[in-house]
Amino acid sequence: MDTVGVILAAGSGSRTGLSTPKQFLLLGGKTVLEHSVRTFCNHPGIDQVVIVTSTEFLDKVKGIVKANGWAKVTAVLAGGKERFDSSLAAVRHFKDKPDMVMLFHDAARPLVSERIITDTLKAMEMYNAVDVAIPAVDTIVQCDADGKVMESIQERRLLWRMQTPQGFRQRTIQEAYRIALQDPRFTATDDCGTVLRYLPAEKVGIVRGSERNVKLTYADDLSLLEFLLSRPER
Repeated sequence: MDTVGVILAAGSGSRTGLSTPKQFLLLGGKTVLEHSVRTFCNHPGIDQVVIVTSTEFLDKVKGIVKANGWAKVTAVLAGGKERFDSSLAAVRHFKDKPDMVMLFHDAARPLVSERIITDTLKAMEMYNAVDVAIPAVDTIVQCDADGKVMESIQERRLLWRMQTPQGFRQRTIQEAYRIALQDPRFTATDDCGTVLRYLPAEKVGIVRGSERNVKLTYADDLSLLEFLLSRPER
């Protein structure tokens, strides 16, 4: 099974309120990006890794790759304005490998574990699309468009919080985006959501994630990640 870890690192990190993009913030003496890439490079089931970043950071990321000596990193690609542009850059890079298994991972989730990657690869033996997720522990309500009035309460036992990586056969995610890009109303922040919407016959498997697999979104998340990094995973 030919496998690639796609590290999505093109975001500006504006929600952190910090001047440094979140993938380049330091966590335990290494950048957030380095933690994510290292885990994929060290995993025996991953054949190669590509990193997708914004054009302005291509040289910076290439420098990080060189400094770490990551032999598995075969390309640093330029992403686009939207998240799905970065996913598409990787999909198109491997257009000649339709059977390749692609694991898309947010660089801003630096504590992804080897176990999660292993379970995702195993699930890819049964599905053409796989999401990593954890059960919702809070009650989830649906509100009006202004977020001011509660409209309904969702059944919590059926709700899961999505994480990454998300796994796909190259041909599956490529076909989903081919159809999606013909839809003038298409918007996406999530690759599994694109498959679910535009390839409804395709089952999307679920792999159990981890509460440690936190996404760095706000400045306060960095303190949480530092704490989790200091404690071994059980």
